[in-house]
Amino acid sequence: ICALKPTPGRIPTAGHLPDNTGPFALLGTVGPMARTMADVTLLFHILSGALDTDPIAAPVHVLPLSPEAIKHTRIGYFEDDGIVPVTAETRHAVHDAVHSLRCHGFHVEPFRPKSLERARQLWYTFFVRCGAMLLEPLTRGRESDLSPTFLDFLSIAHAHPPLTGDQILTAWCETDLLRSQLLTEMRDFPILLSPVCSIPAFRHGEREWTLHNASGAPHALDYLDAMRFTQWFNLLGSPAAVVPVGRSAEGLPIGLQLAGRPFADELVLTIATALEQDFGYTAPATLNG
Repeated sequence: ICALKPTPGRIPTAGHLPDNTGPFALLGTVGPMARTMADVTLLFHILSGALDTDPIAAPVHVLPLSPEAIKHTRIGYFEDDGIVPVTAETRHAVHDAVHSLRCHGFHVEPFRPKSLERARQLWYTFFVRCGAMLLEPLTRGRESDLSPTFLDFLSIAHAHPPLTGDQILTAWCETDLLRSQLLTEMRDFPILLSPVCSIPAFRHGEREWTLHNASGAPHALDYLDAMRFTQWFNLLGSPAAVVPVGRSAEGLPIGLQLAGRPFADELVLTIATALEQDFGYTAPATLNG
């Protein structure tokens, strides 16, 4: 399927449980998922807009864009972050997407921002450590009702001592500085193409894998490391669209993401729609009889 993580505030989160407050007003968004980018775009148009009951909902009108009007957009791509490896099939999917976008007339070049690893560390501070502090009071005494995924999240968070007020304040200030730095880096490449995950789709509950790095050495990978490609753009507050591009040898889907600068949701959606034309969902043949 396709999906969009919108810029925080583009789609109101009123009614979401737990409340999207504090750090989660930046990290947490509500976004559409569907079989096609056309449906994702339609849902975005319907859902977006300001709402009084959501304090960060942005009064930003939807900006229609045509594919021809954005062909000047420069797209930077990278296959990995230089720290965690990806599967050969994932790397191949990135190359296929680059070829597709170039055939559609876009200017696509290798480019990887320099601040990704620090962005991931700050994301971890807010989403995992601060997130557990915010959510545990809501779940205390009801541990037997929690999902295995959420229990796994809490066990990861409990590997660290509780954050102090000074630590949270320092991380919050550093986040603003890092967001400024990343946005400056993206001036030449306002759209970034990268994997969504180091591996193709995986089994429910699976949390550990072994990949091989560029030198052939084995690299143990856990769930949060494999999914780091999404974490940077959560911290940045960027819109990011996901398009399925290729499959593994087992037939499992491999998604790639197109991320943009905050409030460039329509640009991200339009480029993702162009990419989808060469991949994505294919309607099954109609059966007669």
